[in-house]
Amino acid sequence: MGPLDVALALLGGLLLVLNLSSSLLTERVPILSQPFIATAFGVAVGPAGLGLLTLSTWGDPIVILEHVARVTVGFAVVGIALRIPLGYVRDRAGTLAVVLGPGMLAMWGASAAIVALFLDVRIWTALLIGAIVTPTDPVIANTIVTGSFAEERIPERIRRVLSAEAGANDGLAYPIVMLAILALQTPLEGALTRWLVDAVLVGVVVAVVFGAVSGAAIGYLEREAERHGFLDEPSVLTVTVALTVTVLGVGAILGTSDVLAAFVAGLLYNHFANPRDEAVESEVQDAIKRLLTIPAFVVFGAALPWTDWFALGAGGLTVAVAILLFRRLPAWLVLGRFVRPLRSRSDALFAGWFGPIGVAALLYATVSVRETGSDIGWVVASLVIAASIVAHGATATPLTNVYGR
Repeated sequence: MGPLDVALALLGGLLLVLNLSSSLLTERVPILSQPFIATAFGVAVGPAGLGLLTLSTWGDPIVILEHVARVTVGFAVVGIALRIPLGYVRDRAGTLAVVLGPGMLAMWGASAAIVALFLDVRIWTALLIGAIVTPTDPVIANTIVTGSFAEERIPERIRRVLSAEAGANDGLAYPIVMLAILALQTPLEGALTRWLVDAVLVGVVVAVVFGAVSGAAIGYLEREAERHGFLDEPSVLTVTVALTVTVLGVGAILGTSDVLAAFVAGLLYNHFANPRDEAVESEVQDAIKRLLTIPAFVVFGAALPWTDWFALGAGGLTVAVAILLFRRLPAWLVLGRFVRPLRSRSDALFAGWFGPIGVAALLYATVSVRETGSDIGWVVASLVIAASIVAHGATATPLTNVYGR
């Protein structure tokens, strides 16, 4: 019995249990979200528990986490893009500009200030950790705003703005993460020049152009191929899966924000493809996302740095709690009047609280370790991610019920 056999048995068994009892968990045990159960399972079978799943036997745990997070987030943002018409992005451009501009900067500043206040780190390190935890996680956010339970209780206008934000800001966090990384590596003047070229021009602009061209081209080609009878049904079902994997791979090779490229590709594909195919592709994408999400949180749970968390002391726990309370909620209460889908204070409170921190932050935390050689970003961010999984998982169903009433 090798490590692969053990991993397949553990992950396959958990996937079966969670997928066969998804509605039961939501209705009967609402505080146990799937990300929480998967993370707890990872802790139980990982080095801190039974020792059945040890990432170090496969290679560098940080490298494994980075690749798992990148693929999981990539499929999550494409799944979001397939549910958002391109017209929605155009019609809500002003709203999204507020959420993705001042909203993201406020979350970055608040998170960095909390880290600098309670932990003994350099200012650019605090800014790096703040940037890592800024993006709203598309994986956990999807579990909150999708499904029949959410559709019955959360207005579509709220679900769409939260989904669009979660899909876009994962890739748009790339420039602020890279700014902090470059500032830690080189003098500020040189860092700014490299940042403008590498992070803004290549990382964002090239990502948007590449994603748009790829998504539009594949959507158009699929529609034409089906019109001429060149496609069979199984091929149609796998187009967006192949598109997601290709864009993530080529985007990484080009040095762009591959997650942003994947989101844009999904939007343009959604616009150009056959509408009937879009609905089918969305279902396939959701199925693939479910298959990836549970293993991602299991791997995360198995890799948690318990010793490093204890070394942070009370300051680490304070940072995690303060970020959950003050990273996002105050900004949405202040900016809510400029976000048209938010029509009341309860809308702003609901949307302000449900900005979970998860796999997207995990991706940037592992990138920070690779680029800086320091694991402080991973240690602090993993603690905040774990706190978010517990807090947002436990409150999702009860607060959604309250909000729905």
